[in-house]
Amino acid sequence: MTKVIAVVDDDRNILTSVSMALENEGYKVQTYLDGESAFIGISRTPPDLAIIDIKMPRMNGEELLKKLRKKTDIPVIFLTSKDDEVDELLGLKLGADDFIKKSGGFSIKVLIERIKVQFRKKDQKIVQNKNIIKQGKLMLDPEQLECEWDNKTLPDKLTTTEFQIVYELAKRPGIIKERSHLMTIAYKESSDIEDRTIDSHVKRIRKKFKKIDKEFSSIETRYGSGYRWNVNT
Repeated sequence: MTKVIAVVDDDRNILTSVSMALENEGYKVQTYLDGESAFIGISRTPPDLAIIDIKMPRMNGEELLKKLRKKTDIPVIFLTSKDDEVDELLGLKLGADDFIKKSGGFSIKVLIERIKVQFRKKDQKIVQNKNIIKQGKLMLDPEQLECEWDNKTLPDKLTTTEFQIVYELAKRPGIIKERSHLMTIAYKESSDIEDRTIDSHVKRIRKKFKKIDKEFSSIETRYGSGYRWNVNT
């Protein structure tokens, strides 16, 4: 089945060039010039992945992502025009799966490769992990990418990247997983991901669990090492 990608950007040149490149790769493309129309369109006809510019009129990318995460866990790649880390870290905290910088030369080829990585991660997760994991109050269904805590579905779904991190920690509780290892699991084919990216994902994951359980503390930080799933919670 042909994958559908939503592209949201107020720059018509970028919207056109990205759309043409994606269509040449065999994808179907939905295009939107602002966040508000994108939210309506994506809600009505959900794509398989969304590429979202951060700086837009009528609802910026950050607000759009925040609203979308209440409805869907589709992979989201942020486009950021800033050279600093602010947009990138904020995007990851909001639940973006990846980001591409538009400044300093925007490579559509790199964007296409990042898209393929996101689709491969989701496809591989479904094929390779068919056994449900249960650890205390946690239940993970890798086939459906579903996560429950104390028999309740999380109000905000885990993204594919977040699910992979939780799965990797929970499948061997009590074992410390170094940040570098978690980065390899979550970003198998990206070499420019830094430690703080995993930290941002973990903060986001904890926040989602705490919406359903304020006392959630199963993901334990081991300073200087990484993280582990606490078997005593």
